[in-house]
Amino acid sequence: MLRFVLGPLLGQGRHDQALTTSAAGAAPVGPRRRRRGRALGVGAAALSVVLVAAACGGSDDDGGEPAAGGSTGAAAPITLSFSAWPGWFPWQVAEEKGFFEANGVEVDLKYFDSYTDSLNALATGNVDANTQTLNDTIASAAGGAEEVIVLTNDNSTGNDQIIAAPGINSVADLKGKTVAAEQGTVDHYLLLLALQKAGLTESDITFQPLLTDAAAAAFVAGQVDAVGVFAPFTTTALELPGSKPIATSADFPGAIPDHLVVSKELVEKNPAGVQGLVNAWFDTIEWITANKDEAYEIMAKRAGVSVEDYATYDEGTTIFTLEQNLEAFAPGTTDAHLDFQAEKISEFLVSTGLIDEAPALDGLLDDTFVKAVK
Repeated sequence: MLRFVLGPLLGQGRHDQALTTSAAGAAPVGPRRRRRGRALGVGAAALSVVLVAAACGGSDDDGGEPAAGGSTGAAAPITLSFSAWPGWFPWQVAEEKGFFEANGVEVDLKYFDSYTDSLNALATGNVDANTQTLNDTIASAAGGAEEVIVLTNDNSTGNDQIIAAPGINSVADLKGKTVAAEQGTVDHYLLLLALQKAGLTESDITFQPLLTDAAAAAFVAGQVDAVGVFAPFTTTALELPGSKPIATSADFPGAIPDHLVVSKELVEKNPAGVQGLVNAWFDTIEWITANKDEAYEIMAKRAGVSVEDYATYDEGTTIFTLEQNLEAFAPGTTDAHLDFQAEKISEFLVSTGLIDEAPALDGLLDDTFVKAVK
C-alpha cells in the first residue's frame, strides 16, 4: 500500500522544493508557501532511499565524508532540522538567543521549506534530529527507520481544520461533496478521523488531492465544497464568505502531537547532546513566556507573517510544559498519553491503508531526557 507513501516523493501533488541550509539566511515562508505538509507514510519512502543507496555502495557524497547523522560523537555538531509550524518556530529563538550554547551543545540548525524533505533527511541520516508528528514517526517506524521521540513540543488544538462552504453545517453534510486536502498529510488524517466520527468513510465523499495552498485557493474559488488546511492557510480558506470550520484538531485532543525526534544512533552515541537540545527547548520556552513581544518578532519573521497574524495561532497550538511532557510520556489509557495515542494512531493508519502493518513501538518513546531536565 504505497500509494500514500510514494505519491508525494514522485511529484504527485507536490512541488520540488530545495533545502534551505541556514535558518538565518533562508527566505521566509509566507502564507503562499507550504508549511509542514506533514505527510503520513513518508518515512517508508525515505527508508527506501536508504536501501537503494546501500545497494549502490553507500553515500553519494563525493567527498567521502559521513552524512550529518552518520557520525555523532560528543564533539560533533548536532544537525537539527525544523519546518514551518507554530510549535517549532521556538527553535529559531533558541538559536538567536544562544540557548544551544548555554546548554553545552553545538547545533547546526537547518530550516526546510518542505516538511516532507525534513522527514526524509532524518530517515536517510542526513540530519540527526527533526521536528515531526507522532503520525509520521510511526509511519517511519513502519518503514524500518530507527527514530526516537525525546520531547513533545506541542499538540495541535485547532490550527488544523476542515472548513466548509455555506450550507454545509456538519461533517455529516459532506456526504456526496468534494473535499480537498493534501494527500497523506495530517489534515487528510484529520478529515478521515472526522468522517469516521460522523459514521462516514472517504468513499462517501469525492476526495480531491491538492497541495495545501492550492486546496485553499480552490475552496475560495468555489471549486470544492470543503477543504482540510492548517494555519496560516486556514486564514486563506476563511476568506470565502460564509465559510466555517466544521471540524478541527481541537475535536480530537492528543491526535496530532508534534515532537523532537532523533536518530537512535544519536541517542546511543551522544546522549549528552540530546539532553542539551531538550534543556535548550525548555529554557527557550521560559524565555518566550517572559519576552513574548520580542519572541513573536523572531518567530513571525521566520514564518513570513505579521506579528499580529502570528499571535492568532497561539490558541490553536498548545506548547507543552515540562510537566505536560512528563504526563504525556507516562504510560496511560487515554489520548493524553503518548503510548496509548501511538497504538491508536498505528491501528488507524493500518485500517485506512496508510501503512501495511503496525510497527513495533518498543523504544519509540524515551522519557529519559525530559525526566533529567532540572
